[in-house]
Amino acid sequence: MAYNLLKGKKGIIFGALDENSIAWKTAQHCYAEGAELVLTNAPIALRMGTINKLAEEINAPVIPADVTSAEDITNLFIKTKEHFGGGVDFILHSIGMSINVRKAIPYPENNYEFTHKGLDISAISLHRVLQMAMKQDAINEWGSVVALTYIAGQRVFPNYNDMADGKAMLESIARNFGYFYGVEKKVRINTVSQSPTRTTAGSGVKGFDGFITYAEKMSPLGNATADQCADYCVSLFSDLTKMVTMQNLFHDGGFSFTGVSQAVIEQMEK
Repeated sequence: MAYNLLKGKKGIIFGALDENSIAWKTAQHCYAEGAELVLTNAPIALRMGTINKLAEEINAPVIPADVTSAEDITNLFIKTKEHFGGGVDFILHSIGMSINVRKAIPYPENNYEFTHKGLDISAISLHRVLQMAMKQDAINEWGSVVALTYIAGQRVFPNYNDMADGKAMLESIARNFGYFYGVEKKVRINTVSQSPTRTTAGSGVKGFDGFITYAEKMSPLGNATADQCADYCVSLFSDLTKMVTMQNLFHDGGFSFTGVSQAVIEQMEK
C-alpha cells in the first residue's frame, strides 16, 4: 500500500545490482511512493547485474559512476541535475566491497592494499559523494541521505573481516558530515544498520547462513527483510523524519539490544 510519502521528490539510488539487493527494493518502494529516480552503479557492476530491467520498470535513467572517482561522481551530479532540472531530495548509499573477504584472507592476515581499496569503496565513497554533492549544490534543502551498514561496525563478527572496519568508518563519516551538511543546508545524514540479508554481496561472507539463523533466533521480531528495510529508508527520505540526523538506526528486529534470547539458550542446551 502506497501513501505518496515521496510525491514530488527526486533521488539517486547507488548500488542496485539485482533483485536481491536492498538498493533495488528501495528504488521500487521509492517509485511506488511517488519519487522520480536516477540509478547509478560502477561500470563493472552494471555489466554484471540486471539494472536495466529495474530502470525500465521505474522509468529511471542509469548513469554509471565509479565511487572511487571524484570526476565520475561530479559527472553523475551534473547529469542528474540536468535530468531533473535541479537538485535531488534524497540519496541512498548502498555500497560495500572487501577483496579480503572475496579471497578468504583472514582478518589478522589482511592484505593492506586490498583493505585500502575496500575502505575507499565501502566508506570513503560516502565522504566523496557528499563532498561532490556539496560542491555542486546537488542536494536540496532538507534533503536526506541514508547509507546502509551492519552491526559488525560495533561488535565482532569474525568472518565479516575488514568489512567491519569499513562499516565503522562509514558510520563515522555519516555523523561528521551530517553536522556540516546540516549547518550548510539542513541536509540530514543517517546510517541504517540492517539485519543480515540475503543479498549478492552479503552471501559472499563465510558462514553467512549461520549469521542469518543466529540473528533470527536472537531477534524478538525476527530478521528484517530487504523489503522492510526499503520501507524504512522511504520513511527516512520523507518529510516525516526531518529532524533525524547523524544517527546509526538499527533496523534488525531488536537484535542489537538483546543480550540473549530464550531460543538461543534452548539451542545451546541441546
